[in-house]
Amino acid sequence: MSEDLKKILVLGSGMVAPPCVEYLTRKHENQVTIGRFQGEFALNKLILSSLSDFVNGTEASSQLPTYAVAAHDVVISLIPYTHHATVIKSAIKSKTQVVTTSYVSDAIKELESAAKEAGITVVNEVGVDPGVDHLYAIQKIDEAHAKGGKIREFYSYCGGLPAPECADNPLGFKFSWSPRGALLSQRNSARFLKDGEVVEIPSTELMATAKPYHVKDGYEFVAYPNRNSVPFREFYNIPEAHTVMRGSLRYAGNPTFVQALANLGWLEQDKKEWLKEGMTWAEIQSKAIGAFGADESSLISRIEELAKFPTKAEKDRILSGLNWIGVLSSEKAPIVEGNLLDTLCRQLQNLMSFKEGERDLVMLQHKFVVEWPDRPMETTTSTLELFGDPKRFSGMALSVGVTCGIATQLLLDGHPALSKPGVLAPYTKEICDPIRALLETEGIKMIEETVKN
Repeated sequence: MSEDLKKILVLGSGMVAPPCVEYLTRKHENQVTIGRFQGEFALNKLILSSLSDFVNGTEASSQLPTYAVAAHDVVISLIPYTHHATVIKSAIKSKTQVVTTSYVSDAIKELESAAKEAGITVVNEVGVDPGVDHLYAIQKIDEAHAKGGKIREFYSYCGGLPAPECADNPLGFKFSWSPRGALLSQRNSARFLKDGEVVEIPSTELMATAKPYHVKDGYEFVAYPNRNSVPFREFYNIPEAHTVMRGSLRYAGNPTFVQALANLGWLEQDKKEWLKEGMTWAEIQSKAIGAFGADESSLISRIEELAKFPTKAEKDRILSGLNWIGVLSSEKAPIVEGNLLDTLCRQLQNLMSFKEGERDLVMLQHKFVVEWPDRPMETTTSTLELFGDPKRFSGMALSVGVTCGIATQLLLDGHPALSKPGVLAPYTKEICDPIRALLETEGIKMIEETVKN
């Protein structure tokens, strides 16, 4: 066996793993092990398979992650972000490098000193959003600064969506995995910087902030803020900016429909004692909103009171969508986890998953408003429009998986920018440039355009 053999453990076998593994296995010295989970997710129920065994469906023995991590040079954590800290703790014990595609959480930040002491690098935010967005934001900002420009306004919006021809349901959305995460992401609170002031949006009002947003001709998007954009003035080294906004894109009509679902109780996660097997969808909806009965007339009357539709057309659209989903029907509902959200999610997954031959779309756009010392204010956009290939990888899987694979390979190769012990994210030219250069050779590139003011 070669002394140069690099052992890579990929935790998680979802849609992002295949393009990541495909990229890494182009080098024969890379030996990949897939760590997956059967049944209930638990880090002490890890099933390990060599790549060939995984492809062939061969079972492997269960091992604790501490031992699994220790046997590898690097571990790529593609499992839910809440478990990254546990993986990193195991990696610190065995002095194993770590890569994640997720944001640097508080739990990960707390491990920075221990990571430095162990001499390991924990690379984060190397997916698409976060990931590709950083690579091109840093590039444009550095270029503007080098020429004396000042970034006065920065906007960044991203959406993982069905391609327009596949957006054929009331949400204008489809799911590659459980709808739970996607729906809850639309119930986050948000903070951003607008004209020098911090604006805070409570979770209950987030969908109401969605506004039409033009990215490219042929699309009808709306955009709304996502999480906390304020720290990115510091992360991106743009202290001169008075507006910093990062957010999400959806097709027009999606946020108002999600808000209607919330108003009608369907996004509630707490267990309901009254929610029992044998109930019809209409009975559940009636109980959830306090309608007089489960008949259509009673339901619609109560829904109109709660939803406060601005127009008749909007009322008709939402009610038609609720009927399409089936939550007003007399059919019996399969109850999931004793709560309304998971019960709805099972239904949405059945109705709104990608079908064979359908493709997804990753749309990402930055907008920079730059003040120059010697010429008028200028607005520049940088846009990624990436469609999935139904015969290969989805656009989301490709853009996340390949970016992750590239960062991992650079770490294995000992690239100086990614070989610094501690917790890293791609917020510097030194880290972003090599990842971006390799990403563009894979056909993933944001296209820059100057907008006429």
